[in-house]
Amino acid sequence: MPDFSFEDQHNCLVAGVDEAGRGPWAGPVVAAAVILDRDNFPQGLDDSKKLSAKKREALFDPIMETAIVGIGQASVEEIDDINILQATMLAMRRAVDNLDPQPGHILIDGNRLPEMKISAETIIKGDGRSFSIAAASIIAKNFRDRIMAELAKSWPDYGWERNAGYGTALHREGLNLVGISPHHRKSFAPIRKIRNQESVIS
Repeated sequence: MPDFSFEDQHNCLVAGVDEAGRGPWAGPVVAAAVILDRDNFPQGLDDSKKLSAKKREALFDPIMETAIVGIGQASVEEIDDINILQATMLAMRRAVDNLDPQPGHILIDGNRLPEMKISAETIIKGDGRSFSIAAASIIAKNFRDRIMAELAKSWPDYGWERNAGYGTALHREGLNLVGISPHHRKSFAPIRKIRNQESVIS
């Protein structure tokens, strides 16, 4: 279970950072940066992947209400332009830039360290080891899921409200039925393949 042991190593405000949406075929990549109030934060924080959708949803508002939160995104166009890894790093920087006040140190989930103006470190599987990163993982996941559910209202054939843009059978079926949308990542191999097939047909 996560705790504050990584945060306790620094005598300053510490933010946890995590992302959501590196793997999907559609939609932006989203990052969140969270500075928790240690005297007032919701119980049950853990890696968002270990929590049910209902539990993540129940934690979202309490985190937003009690913590300092910054959210950053990189668009589909940016993903296609600079690749998904660099777009993820960009979203993380934007999330940290949106924190006020700024932290003195940043804990980042994973093993890739974006260029930061602030002292930072990576923690492998940090969303299951640090409360701050766990909170960031919940915010990023829920925020992105809401974006995809909203996009699904205008693009209902792909099932984004259920699959968040991942390459599920329903998503594939929608692509076969209506083709690609403006929200698909055209640099991703499955989408690129469909585009190439469409160009040959036309």
